[in-house]
Amino acid sequence: MPGIDPVFVYPLLGADDTWSGFSIELPPGAPDHQILPQLLASPLLDTFDHRHPWFLPALGGGYGAGELTEHAVTVFPSHPDALDADALSELEASLRLAQQKVALIASPDTKLPAAGCWDYLLISSSHARSLPPFTLIGLASRTKLLATEVHTHNDREWALNNACSLTTGEFLLTRGAPNGKADITRLKLLKLLTLIADDADTGALDTIFREESKLSYSLLRLVNSAALSPGSPITSFSQAITLLGRRQLQRWLQLLVYSDPNNGHHPNPLLQKAAARGRLIELLAGHITPPLPAEHVADTAFMIGTFSLLDVLLGMSMPEILRQLPLPDIALKALIENKGGLGELLAVVTAVDKHDLKTATAGLKALGIDGKVFFEAQLEAYGWASKLHPT
Repeated sequence: MPGIDPVFVYPLLGADDTWSGFSIELPPGAPDHQILPQLLASPLLDTFDHRHPWFLPALGGGYGAGELTEHAVTVFPSHPDALDADALSELEASLRLAQQKVALIASPDTKLPAAGCWDYLLISSSHARSLPPFTLIGLASRTKLLATEVHTHNDREWALNNACSLTTGEFLLTRGAPNGKADITRLKLLKLLTLIADDADTGALDTIFREESKLSYSLLRLVNSAALSPGSPITSFSQAITLLGRRQLQRWLQLLVYSDPNNGHHPNPLLQKAAARGRLIELLAGHITPPLPAEHVADTAFMIGTFSLLDVLLGMSMPEILRQLPLPDIALKALIENKGGLGELLAVVTAVDKHDLKTATAGLKALGIDGKVFFEAQLEAYGWASKLHPT
């Protein structure tokens, strides 16, 4: 049985569409004050970029932030529970005295604080858009703004145009404006994946890259990224096959679907999200109860995670996309119906992305995944995906 409740980690996007911070959220219900000190002692936290802030929930009495002490931002609610109000007030005072960063969650029924009263202000997209013009721009002169509940691409653009330096990424689950040219390139990638799944020879694979030169360029950028760190630069498709092998190459091609078709001049945040999903589901697959068949489960889990956002990327239904790919039944059932252990795990990850933490918590418990295992897997997955910056 799981030992502790899960804790949820969320990457935050900066203005350049890269991960520029992280937030930690607790499941609904009375929080266990012992959970966060245990989890925040993880050495995996030290592998993240120390310039990025981590937003941690304020709890009465406080807690040690462990590896995050130097870049923690403690987040206070506008309307604390009456039982916690005094303790949170004392915590806020002690943090300010220690010159630790503090943040406030704005509430539509409470007047906004003056600029400079808090280091950060967290404000929902709908609340922000109801304010008079230039309100946020004035606040941002002395307070950094984090837009939350950013559900559409339009919300994201509005937030960036109104001085929000960070946003949450719910909008990544929705389809953006269609791009016919990008779809042609990606559909050729799907053809390439089909050839690899069918164990086609290298010549057939190379033909696809010759037809679409951007694919070759993007692949080389991706496999030479910091996440892979090859001993020497990989300079050709044939060299990539030789050094990586087909199994690893297939993984990189799965992610290549999400790369920017315009020669990588602008990062696609969906790439990192898909990469993190793939790695997270792969890491958690081995902890499902009852255990899944061991053969190829890691590769299948990674593929399910990365492919789970193809409908968003291509603007097509998942069944329509998967008809073009010769995937095993376990993957088809997971991606289309959320059936089987990996399908249930994908449903949990989707619930987390939608901030349905009650459903996610229940799903993890049903799968027998311990809260500490889940937290460590999130850190490992996000740490790996955060290094996917093609050079």
